[in-house]
Amino acid sequence: MSFISGLKERAKQNIKTIVLPESYDIRVLQAARKVTDEGFAKVILVGSNDEIARLSGENGLDISDVQIVNPETSEKLESYINEFYELRKAKGMTLEKARETLKNNIYFGTMMIKMGDADGLVAGSICSTSDTLRPALQIVKTAPNTKLVSAFFMIQVPDCEFGENGLFLFADSGLNVQPNADEISEIAISSAKTWKNLVGTEPKIAMLSYSTLGSAPSVEGMNAKTLEATNLVKEKAPDLAVDGELQLDAAIVPKVAMQKAPNSKVAGHANILIFPDLNAGNIGYKLAQRLAKAEAYGPITQGIARPVNDLSRGCSSDDIAGVVAITAVQAQSNE
Repeated sequence: MSFISGLKERAKQNIKTIVLPESYDIRVLQAARKVTDEGFAKVILVGSNDEIARLSGENGLDISDVQIVNPETSEKLESYINEFYELRKAKGMTLEKARETLKNNIYFGTMMIKMGDADGLVAGSICSTSDTLRPALQIVKTAPNTKLVSAFFMIQVPDCEFGENGLFLFADSGLNVQPNADEISEIAISSAKTWKNLVGTEPKIAMLSYSTLGSAPSVEGMNAKTLEATNLVKEKAPDLAVDGELQLDAAIVPKVAMQKAPNSKVAGHANILIFPDLNAGNIGYKLAQRLAKAEAYGPITQGIARPVNDLSRGCSSDDIAGVVAITAVQAQSNE
């Protein structure tokens, strides 16, 4: 059973409601149809009933059994406006501005989560990452005891013996541009928690670099940052299996690990790959997706009080449905 298939089965055990606010994208409507047919989550589309009906009809898609909430006519609009105003009035929010802001489907959908009318949100097929996550950070905010919100991809490489039978978590591959050592350590710790929740096996964390355990001189402190982050993870979470700095091949290939890091308990067996910056993380996941024909689900957020997840704008309807499954399982863990 694939990673996503397993999550869908878990999601069916406790059905959650996931908001899809980009309802004027046919891929989103197709995903809503898939999720509803497979029965692993309840979907709410946000937008104009007429516009959604027009788009679905033009594409021969029947979504008559999928719930649609129109922000302009919703009976809960006023309560959402008042709550949003209270949340943001210290930042200069007015009732008039709150009303205008909630015309945005993503803001409205995020308020649905805040008010307990939905359990999670998936967007990003049209909107940028910042437009998807800004409402979540303003409204839902970070989870308790979380210092940093970060983003990861679940990567499943077909016919691959590395990682967890080809399954990896790549972080941060979608949000933090140039994290410092402490932030990288927080990304690693959050990723380990995510792995345990979504996969259920032991996380093995490789802190990636162009050097393995000092094999190359540090350029502008890059190796030093990764080594410091590794040591911080060991201090903050001593029970985690983590090592660094490690080159990618030393992290995942046992034969290479025996040569480059023979005494490491992680090298050669890593399933979580922590990148030193967003450049590396974004390039890494796209290389795996395009050259290794990997399934790439994300960017998924970790550290937000309730799950709000981003999509690649090049996503397919199957990708969206997969992220809905991930979001539903994340919502289950919030209980």
